[in-house]
Amino acid sequence: MAEEYLERQAREGRVETTLAKNRYLLELAYPGIGNRPIAEIKAAEIVAILKHLEKRGTLEAPKRVRAIIGTVIRYAIATSRAEADPTPALKNAIIAPKVTHRAAITDAVAFGGLLRAIETFDGQPTTRAALRLLPLVFTRPSELRLAEWKEFDLDNAIWIIPANRTKMRREHSVPLSRQALAILHELQALTGQGRLLFPGLRVVTRPISENTMNAALRRLGTPRPRCGAPRL
Repeated sequence: MAEEYLERQAREGRVETTLAKNRYLLELAYPGIGNRPIAEIKAAEIVAILKHLEKRGTLEAPKRVRAIIGTVIRYAIATSRAEADPTPALKNAIIAPKVTHRAAITDAVAFGGLLRAIETFDGQPTTRAALRLLPLVFTRPSELRLAEWKEFDLDNAIWIIPANRTKMRREHSVPLSRQALAILHELQALTGQGRLLFPGLRVVTRPISENTMNAALRRLGTPRPRCGAPRL
């Protein structure tokens, strides 16, 4: 059932990193319940798996494994091959991981300083353009670095991100401010003849790496972007 669920995710166009993560989590559960009929799996069997993972000292893994087991069981319920999901009742059966907030700029003055620093960035022009665009479009960094020129309608000031690149797997429309349009017109002179807005230096058919903007921000002495921009 788990393998069928993963195959369905692949057909839905889930990105490879998501598929790999889910497979890894499911493989943590396979030794305990991998060969059990899904309709017969009991809460106690799942708890045993979670406790085993908890003893290994990774508190986040049990939480994620419980979630993915529940997802597969609910898929079985939806396809008439199981009747009940015991995982919601197991929320308090494991130690909750301590939340660690990621580094972020929360001071308005400091954020303004970051924006000014980006304007003076002396690295690759395409990297500078990406850093300047990110706070204006507020997408995930991966959505921006993988952007293609065909997705942009500069005349109507709109960027349509295709469903296969969005987290929710739905087409997403991003309005473009006049500042964003100005950056894009500058960038178009550099990379507009190709497919990608931000092609790599060595292989232009591939986008800049996921670490390019992070490394640039480190050079500026700032936290890495997580949800689409240096955060205020």
